[in-house]
Amino acid sequence: MPSFVFESLLWWGLPLVGLPVLIHLINLMRHRRVKWAAMEFLLQSQKRHRRSVLMKQILLLLLRMAAVAAVVLMLAQPLLRNKWGSVFGGTKTHHVVLVDDSFSMSDRWGDTSAFEQAKGVVSRLAAGAERQDTPQIFTLLRFSRARQGARGTQPDLLEVPLDADFSATLEETLAALEPSQTAAEPQAALEAVERLPAKGEDEDRVVYLVSDFRALQWQEPTALAESFRRLNDADTQLHLINCVPGVDQNLAITALRPGVGTRAAGVPLLVEVAVRNFGPNDARSVSVALEEDGKLRAPVVIDELPAGKTIVRRFPVMFATAGQHEVVARLESDAVAPDNSRSLVLDLPKVVDVLIIDGDAKASDAFFLAAALAPGGKVQSGLRPMIETPRYLRDQPLDAFETIYLANIDRLDPAEVSALEEFVAGGGGLGIFMGERSRAAFFNDSLYRDGAGLFPLPLSRPEELRVDRLEKAPDVEVTDHPIFAVFGGERNSFLSAVTINRYFAPQENWLPDPESSTRVIARLRNKQPLFVEHKYGAGRVVVCLTKASPLETSLGSWNNWARGNPSFVVAMLELQSYLSAGRHDDATRLVGSPLKVPLDTSRYVPQVRFELPQELGGGSLSVDATSVDEGHVATLSETDSSGIYEVRKTRTDGEEEVERFALNVQAKEGDLKKVSAEQLAGRLEGVNYEYHDAQDINYAPQQLAGFNLGLTLLYVLIGVLLAEQALAYACSYHPRAREGRA
Repeated sequence: MPSFVFESLLWWGLPLVGLPVLIHLINLMRHRRVKWAAMEFLLQSQKRHRRSVLMKQILLLLLRMAAVAAVVLMLAQPLLRNKWGSVFGGTKTHHVVLVDDSFSMSDRWGDTSAFEQAKGVVSRLAAGAERQDTPQIFTLLRFSRARQGARGTQPDLLEVPLDADFSATLEETLAALEPSQTAAEPQAALEAVERLPAKGEDEDRVVYLVSDFRALQWQEPTALAESFRRLNDADTQLHLINCVPGVDQNLAITALRPGVGTRAAGVPLLVEVAVRNFGPNDARSVSVALEEDGKLRAPVVIDELPAGKTIVRRFPVMFATAGQHEVVARLESDAVAPDNSRSLVLDLPKVVDVLIIDGDAKASDAFFLAAALAPGGKVQSGLRPMIETPRYLRDQPLDAFETIYLANIDRLDPAEVSALEEFVAGGGGLGIFMGERSRAAFFNDSLYRDGAGLFPLPLSRPEELRVDRLEKAPDVEVTDHPIFAVFGGERNSFLSAVTINRYFAPQENWLPDPESSTRVIARLRNKQPLFVEHKYGAGRVVVCLTKASPLETSLGSWNNWARGNPSFVVAMLELQSYLSAGRHDDATRLVGSPLKVPLDTSRYVPQVRFELPQELGGGSLSVDATSVDEGHVATLSETDSSGIYEVRKTRTDGEEEVERFALNVQAKEGDLKKVSAEQLAGRLEGVNYEYHDAQDINYAPQQLAGFNLGLTLLYVLIGVLLAEQALAYACSYHPRAREGRA
């Protein structure tokens, strides 16, 4: 049975269908008896044609009644639940509403927001569904709740019948909903719909996807289009409802990360903050408020931030005590709030241990390296060099070190090489300085191994860098590599004073493989490599093809770099910072991703207490560790807010350890550029759907869930009127025109 958009017009108009009958009866009352001479002939003719004339008159009367009925129905706008409704007559409609609650839906304008618009759409859809005269059921699912894994999909409402209590239930549910801080996408929600039980023969299913349709998620919606087509194939109607009228201005902090430098207590460290203008207009005088362990400090000000651009600013931080410290950056409020702040946790030891292995008993190279890494006096580098012999690599664990240096090594045994390879592959940094004791055969056979080992290039033999008396060019030419970036511009004069007398040459015709990570980062005056780097596993290796020590050797002095030249100290500190980067876990933890804490149950109680950020209302949550292949892990799945999460672990001796983690929003979700209805149609070619703006959804989901017969009735009315005119002409009397006399 169809429903009607304007049902009241139907009941007021139905009596008008009898109007042609009333007119016909009135005309019958006007008949009079008239006698004339040819009456007998007419009576005989009437008897002969009475049935035919009566049938034509009845048919004409029915056509006129049908015309009036068509006008009434066309004004009432009857609807069928689907295109097969007239044949199968479904008796139940399942409304599945998928609501985008990613943080871009917090976009505010005036006194409303995208998410408020979405909730209004849900209310109006439900209100219209309640007015139907057939059973209706309702499912409500937010994007962020459509997850796989331990939590699974968690609809807010699942196949709830629209009974007398439904309005109150829906109102209470919607009042509690807020946009999440995740970058949840529609794909998981659509897959959740596909996992719903197959609809019955008497069920019509309608899916409403309520979103802001940001360009980033709909740039190449190949997977989404496939999901839509599968819904089409399952005879499910699809409606896309847009909640945002345009693009607002939005600034976002897209990164807050430590820069290159030694991370230790009492040592200044540069922190980088990146601010992006996602809006259509340039921004000026952008102030970034900064906090260190909850205390405000001087803000960073960006004079001008062009539309669509990112600007990075660096600021120094220094914490006097060892342990974990918090840095927070905040922007002033704008259309989208969640991306206006970002947090960082710095884990600073009291000192950073550095291992230096010297192949010479005098350890002269190690002495100069140690002096550069820890100059002493008023300069606090935060580094604590340890000078050892090669046996240390085999006999002692290396996990406590961020970097290891080899200086003037002649050979290492296989166990020592293996320990070094494991150290670097795990993220450690390795610096190698050559010397008079170094043997090319050992480096080529044990460390280079045709490019498969730690060493980045095959060696030939020590060479002398001859003096060029005609052209006074510097002996050292550096690139824009982070180790040497500080030597750009005028300060390069310190590096120009470096004299290189001897170096290890690579094998003839050697060039770095462009497909590998090997790269020459500094060259000599004769274009031979001086510093070469490559990656090994998660760690970095940097090789210097001359000595660290400027002292005389059996081959003479190799260079004068460490003899009073401040550039040597600067370069070694930059080298240390670069090599140690692999030991730092600076990966951004995103809101919504599980927070996993490994536990050694021989040292810790197998239960962890998580202290939640204030954005989640604070409080704590205890989680039992579960057994996995690598040991035991405590997992917090409820990470739906950005901020600092504290993890409290209890040791078996009763002492408590606290570890902090910073979770931040997905920065690209703050890009508010939209995809238009026309662009969407082009990218969803072959998908059968209807596109609507939120303001057009006005308590009439029957318009979305059915097929309006108004236009069809218009065509029917035209056909009925044409048929009525033709039949009326055929039933009336038309005398022939008199023929002219000859």
